[in-house]
Amino acid sequence: MPDKELNVLKPKDFASDQDVRWCPGCGDYAILNQVRRICAKIGQTRENSVFISGIGCSSRFPYYMETYGMHSIHGRAPAFASGVKLANPGLDVWQVTGDGDGLSIGGNHLLHVLRRNFNIKIMLFNNRIYGLTKGQYSPTSEEGKKTKSSPMGAIDMPLSPLSVALAAEASFVARAVDVDKDLGNVLERAAKHEGSAFVEIYQDCNVFNHHAFKYATDKDSKEDHILRLEHGKPMIFGKDRDKGIWLDGNRKPRVVELGKGIQADDLLFHDEHDESLSFLLSRMTYPEFPEPMGVFYQIEDECYENLLQKQVDDAIEAKGKPDLQALFNSGDIFEVK
Repeated sequence: MPDKELNVLKPKDFASDQDVRWCPGCGDYAILNQVRRICAKIGQTRENSVFISGIGCSSRFPYYMETYGMHSIHGRAPAFASGVKLANPGLDVWQVTGDGDGLSIGGNHLLHVLRRNFNIKIMLFNNRIYGLTKGQYSPTSEEGKKTKSSPMGAIDMPLSPLSVALAAEASFVARAVDVDKDLGNVLERAAKHEGSAFVEIYQDCNVFNHHAFKYATDKDSKEDHILRLEHGKPMIFGKDRDKGIWLDGNRKPRVVELGKGIQADDLLFHDEHDESLSFLLSRMTYPEFPEPMGVFYQIEDECYENLLQKQVDDAIEAKGKPDLQALFNSGDIFEVK
């Protein structure tokens, strides 16, 4: 039960009575724990929170949150989440999806919920595989990936979820890793953002695609392979903080070593409000570059549900409150005797 004296919820208060049924060692457990912690930290309430999911391993998420929620249909979670937000704009609405659910059958729906800037928080669990259906390659699987559905190696070019989100005009775009210390910070910022917040979370499927992101999780080497983004700060990385990202004369990013004619002030500085820079960062991939982590892009813009409500208010002001019975009985009608 919540602490009655302080009238605040703790992370355990957001845990439902359902047994969590992901594979032992799955990265979803770490994400679930962080979401519960963030909901408690920012003061969300259970009766005011809604988690909507589609189909896939990640989409079991609503069962494990002691909030309102819906396990909807494949790829259509954005439509359900949009409807919930329109019906009750005061709710805190989260959408949980995966790289298959969100970027294949659900790709079109994802684009439109982002471009409309609904105040919805979207977490896309990216494990680069179809886990629920036993290991087929997904829209984010790397070229050459050998799976049950691509025994000779996938020939598809993988999608970049962040590039897609930026192209769709999402107002908040970020990336984190399931077991990394910064996941909580990213989710907290997403939760507080007014507008469409898209967070890609690298998630380990330890059954069908284990260690797909080992370069970003290995304690001894990950700092050499990831770039922690900080607004207004130079892009420095490395276990010894001795490397950085520099733009050459053709405005292309290059990995450079500090102290060899290049200082921190010469490096590329992160600006969360620069859409072009954010897109450039979304194209930087391991192993050519350290993979950027954190908030790529964030701006303030009008939310769709607020704009729609304004139209309704303006219509009422201009034409008066609607009378449903009068509408039914207007125009060409006839009476059956």
